[in-house]
Amino acid sequence: MSGEGMLKTFCNGEAIGVSDVPEIALYDFLQGIVGLTGDGWRIASYFGVPEREGATLWCVLSGGHARLGALRSWVEDRMPSIAAACPEAHLFEREIAEQCGIVVDDHPWFKPVRYLRSLRRGHDAWGRDSAEEIPPGVGDFYRVEGAEVHEVAVGPVHAGIIEPGHFRFQCHGETVFNLEIALGYQHRGVERALAGGPHPATMVQMEAVAGDTTIGHATAYAMIREGLTGDVVPPRAESIRAIALELERLANHCGDLGALAGDVGYLPTMSFCGRIRGDFLNMTALLCGSRFGRGMVRPGGTWFDCSSDQATALQKRLEDAGRDYAGAVALLWDTPSVLARFEKTGRISSDTAIDLGLVGPAARACGIARDVRRDQPFGLYKVQPPPVCVEPGGDVMARAVVRWKESLASLEFIRDLLDSLPGGAVTADCGKAAGDRLTAALVEGWRGEICHVAITDARGKFLRYKVKDPSFHNWSGLALALRNEQISDFPLCNKSFNLSYCGFDL
Repeated sequence: MSGEGMLKTFCNGEAIGVSDVPEIALYDFLQGIVGLTGDGWRIASYFGVPEREGATLWCVLSGGHARLGALRSWVEDRMPSIAAACPEAHLFEREIAEQCGIVVDDHPWFKPVRYLRSLRRGHDAWGRDSAEEIPPGVGDFYRVEGAEVHEVAVGPVHAGIIEPGHFRFQCHGETVFNLEIALGYQHRGVERALAGGPHPATMVQMEAVAGDTTIGHATAYAMIREGLTGDVVPPRAESIRAIALELERLANHCGDLGALAGDVGYLPTMSFCGRIRGDFLNMTALLCGSRFGRGMVRPGGTWFDCSSDQATALQKRLEDAGRDYAGAVALLWDTPSVLARFEKTGRISSDTAIDLGLVGPAARACGIARDVRRDQPFGLYKVQPPPVCVEPGGDVMARAVVRWKESLASLEFIRDLLDSLPGGAVTADCGKAAGDRLTAALVEGWRGEICHVAITDARGKFLRYKVKDPSFHNWSGLALALRNEQISDFPLCNKSFNLSYCGFDL
């Protein structure tokens, strides 16, 4: 059977029958993933559903022509790794081992992702039993041996309110040979809490998956619910959702450009963007009362409308903030000392970005035209996708320029939507979710591709709900961006990705 012959294809947000996805023998399943990723498909989500005697493996892939594909298999105790042939699978495989207790043979760096235990048979994939106290960081860190090679450990406790994460550098002098990143110190248990849902608190939990991506994750969850019930979102609600999603992008891109300026000691742009970011957040508050969009999105539409007075006020605020934003960023491009620090720092080649499955601005800054709004369009983007903004450099400079280009595109996109808001309702009642279904929802958040996958049982309850924040793909990109760089460039490279700790720690 060819790779594509194994797939059950469907559209973004569409629900399909679990029985419509054929169960494939394990080795054919793994070879199929390798073949498909080599033929233009990407892994959007890859996870296991643990059962008494083993686990069902599910893989959702994103391909061209606005199609998703799903395939599944069964594994009992162990499976071979495909990470050598398909590097983007490496972290997914470790997560499957952690959550399902499956040993992954010949994995290049087999250790837990978040240090949870699957005790399906009384021990986990590393042979630990329930009585053992295993701290975060279990397993060896990669070490470089040699004269004058030294190790620098940063975190997991950081200054201020930043969340915990550990960074282990192997260095020779100031040059970084390897960076290993260990996350998952909070043990939030979000996915476990979603089992058996939807619950009354489920939407609140979705909004807190990554607090700076409230609209992105809430929209993905709403799409899951709508796919399972077959409800159609009113056009006006789709427009308001898109406005909120682009405002979220603007606020975070503006904040990131200001933070990049701060990391190289350029205070004018840092100060201006810090204030302007607040202006964009306040525009979201104008719509729903919350600067981060809490309570904005609901299954079936939105909780809040946008009146003509609100639309007029938003247009005025966008004009003022856009003008100030352009002036603040122009200072960056006109300052040679800033450009000297941005250019050729933290470079990633397009081949490496493709191998790792990078998404969002991190991928587009490597010249890869990858954007869910165009490739797997959802909601309003089916009829009005913004342009895909790419830069070829793969460095800090390219990641900054992509953020600025996307900001300009979002400003224009929101203005056009406010000028042409359709009439009608902003919500539709959601019916009962269908049972024994699988659905996947992809949303282009400001960090990149968000993917939620739900599998329901016969009652229409969540048998498994899988959340993938774009940071899950991109932390590996940050690690490789530091190879052969100066360790003093780490804060700048880290900020140029600006990845989520909590979005990773599920």
